[in-house]
Amino acid sequence: MNTALSDLEQAIEPLRKRYIGQRVGPYLAWNKVSRTQIWQWCAAMGDTHPEYLGGETAIAPPTMLQSWTFRDVHGDYAPGSTDQNTYEVLGKLDELGYFGSVAVSYDQQYLEYLHEGDHVHSFSTISDISALKNTALGTGCFVTELAEYFRQDKTLIGTATITYLKYQPNQTSTGAPPSSPRKIERIRPVENTDSQHYWQGLRDGKLLIQQCSDCDVSRHPPQPMCEACQSINWHTVESTRRGKIYSFTSIHHPEIPPFDSPNCIVLVDLDEGVRIAAQITGVKYDELKIGMPVRANIVEVQKGLSLPIFEVEQ
Repeated sequence: MNTALSDLEQAIEPLRKRYIGQRVGPYLAWNKVSRTQIWQWCAAMGDTHPEYLGGETAIAPPTMLQSWTFRDVHGDYAPGSTDQNTYEVLGKLDELGYFGSVAVSYDQQYLEYLHEGDHVHSFSTISDISALKNTALGTGCFVTELAEYFRQDKTLIGTATITYLKYQPNQTSTGAPPSSPRKIERIRPVENTDSQHYWQGLRDGKLLIQQCSDCDVSRHPPQPMCEACQSINWHTVESTRRGKIYSFTSIHHPEIPPFDSPNCIVLVDLDEGVRIAAQITGVKYDELKIGMPVRANIVEVQKGLSLPIFEVEQ
């Protein structure tokens, strides 16, 4: 390690001693688990699994885990929550010059179902502050948070592990701000036994959709088991790449290379009965409409990485 990095490490070491292992909480949910909240989530996600709302007592989808102890629209936690700040260490890194921040991973583990009437609380622990790393964004360290979620009887129902990169942004050689963000490569997706067919299909110019071999229900994104019948037998069908816009968003700031600005993202109902999120080009953000017919082109955005990118179908 060079002298400059060694000096920076010495500045960060007191933060490691102070924050790693410090458990903060509890953070209480504003409301008990309710059928209304579960319905809103399922409606927004298009999740029609009968287990969640079909019984006398509603069951919350496990993916709602983090949402129960969110702050309200004013940034306040529910009464009875701690006033300690989980993210105080991030502010301390800002003060040391590591003011760049990006979330790099988020992993959830589900242990128990939540039922209507349960009341959730959570605790947060900074589990690691890594050694300094030289990254494409700049020199920085990875800060890992472990969030633990409990029901009212203190049963652990799930965990979330979130890692952030706090970094000092690279400076341009001239010292002047660049006229536009420096182009960088996209983060490559993880290809495993469940998704390799999808990414290889795109490299071959095809948009492949998984379909259950037992009940014929299509699904996307790729996953190992059919949500409808729990079968692990599946095959693929080639999509026509046509559909209609179900929802969309347009990101104006901050500008994020290598994407265009504004960066328009659409959620599309494909003709095959699944939804897919992707970029759309060739149309102004204020011209996008719900229900607008679109078609995806398969574009090699960088060597070895092809993606579906939509355009309005005339």
